[in-house]
Amino acid sequence: MPFVLLRHKIADYAKWKRVVHAAAAFRKTNGELSFKVLRSSDDPNDVAVICEWASAAKARKFLESDELRKRMKEAGVVGKPKIQFFGKAEDLSVR
Repeated sequence: MPFVLLRHKIADYAKWKRVVHAAAAFRKTNGELSFKVLRSSDDPNDVAVICEWASAAKARKFLESDELRKRMKEAGVVGKPKIQFFGKAEDLSVR
């Protein structure tokens, strides 16, 4: 499954999180399978999001949508996010 890594600044984490939760059905309907958030230890309003998608085509279509831009603005995303696509993930954890 393809993965997308987004990194961006936000104005207020609590507000951003509320908008993210409210958009869960929208994301799922568009092919998102998982959504994980990492917050910088130096700046809690600097976040990285790792999403797994049903297909790269669905991820790209979603990321290019006007609806996503609208919701990101509503959530307080500052500036343009850095977006990277990855084809595969391996869990190399020691158990």
